[in-house]
Amino acid sequence: MFEPAYIGLYKSGELQKRADALYALYENCTLCARNCEVNRKEGERGVCSAGPKAKICSAHAHFGEERPLVRNYGSGTIFFSHCNLLCLYCQNWDISHRAEGYEVTDEELAHLMMKLQRAGCHNINVVTPTHYLPNIVGALVHAVEKGLNIPLVYNTGGYDRVEILEMLDGIVDIYLPDYKYSDGEPARKYSKGAKDYPEIGKAGLKEMHRQVGVLETDDEGIALRGLMIRHLVLPNGLAGTEAFVKFVAEELDPRTYVNIMSQYRPCFEANGYPELDRGIHPEEYQKAMVLARKYKLVNLD
Repeated sequence: MFEPAYIGLYKSGELQKRADALYALYENCTLCARNCEVNRKEGERGVCSAGPKAKICSAHAHFGEERPLVRNYGSGTIFFSHCNLLCLYCQNWDISHRAEGYEVTDEELAHLMMKLQRAGCHNINVVTPTHYLPNIVGALVHAVEKGLNIPLVYNTGGYDRVEILEMLDGIVDIYLPDYKYSDGEPARKYSKGAKDYPEIGKAGLKEMHRQVGVLETDDEGIALRGLMIRHLVLPNGLAGTEAFVKFVAEELDPRTYVNIMSQYRPCFEANGYPELDRGIHPEEYQKAMVLARKYKLVNLD
């Protein structure tokens, strides 16, 4: 019978130690690749503008995620406010840029996790979690004590430090990162100066793959453990799809679950950039899928 890895860490006391170590980083925040080094406990704010207390927009069973996460009863998604990437075309800009939502304690966050499990959700899916990792892992300690026993999904924009991901080894069951750009210039231009995104993203994908490997599902096709990567096709080839699929095939595993997404639409400030001010053409998406098959990726959504 499947048991999430974090339960073993809780029993050994390691889960609490990881939570404490992550909380210590709030005094000199290096939770993400921005490395702002601000003291969030004392009210200083970095690029993400988040404080030391988790802020969420919503928590509910979500049926718009990938099929292995959703299946019959949905993915138990918790949407966190603020973001460390702040893409200017973000479709959830009201959450990421405007930071709509409300603050919760770790105990309240644990209660929400349990509520989602009782609703039958197949997993706990923390969305845009990086800047609140101390709170999430702290809440996980409380939730395990209450009986949480479903997989934890780390749903990230992909701008994560390897050193922080290493602290999540044995905590996260399913990694669900974006890989947004294969070239640093679009990352700099559209994601608040994150010109090192391609290198940071690749290093993160390698670490995630090392930890959890290729996606594993149960007999009903429900995700239990593994890496699932999202790649949003942008207009005019700005996402660098060919370099991405080549990387996955050659440096990860051709069996890696990859969702090549077609739903880009100009949101937030995208209309100020002519190259982003339209949805993608059908042929752009078809080209992306042809490239994925060219590099022999076999687990495409």
